[in-house]
Amino acid sequence: MSPRGWIVCGAIVGALGVAIGAFGAHGLKTHLEAAGDDVDAVRMLSTFETGVRYQMYHAPVLMLIGLLLARRRPSPMLQVAGYCVLTGVVIFSGLLYALVLSGMKILGAIVPIGGLLLIAGWTLLAIAAWRETAKPGD
Repeated sequence: MSPRGWIVCGAIVGALGVAIGAFGAHGLKTHLEAAGDDVDAVRMLSTFETGVRYQMYHAPVLMLIGLLLARRRPSPMLQVAGYCVLTGVVIFSGLLYALVLSGMKILGAIVPIGGLLLIAGWTLLAIAAWRETAKPGD
């Protein structure tokens, strides 16, 4: 993806995070409270908020990857880091949202794959940054 594409992607992930978070704080909360089980509603709302929080944490990371790619030669490692982060957000946050909205608890078993992709993305970003800034003798 181009540097501009990563920056736009990060901005869209952030905008969607705000919109999804607003839905969670207003529409979803009301819906869960109306369902009756207060303990389950609190747990599900917390799960939804975790998805939003992780989505928002990673929107600037995608933009950072775009900025790093814009200022240097092409970097396959940064590209893979970006795809890991983007796919990780979709799987981790997306499946948390789907779990809460659908009640399909089996989705919770797949969520950790998204977390592993997020960890891989951060790790690849660190390695790419280290390689870029390392000088002989460092």
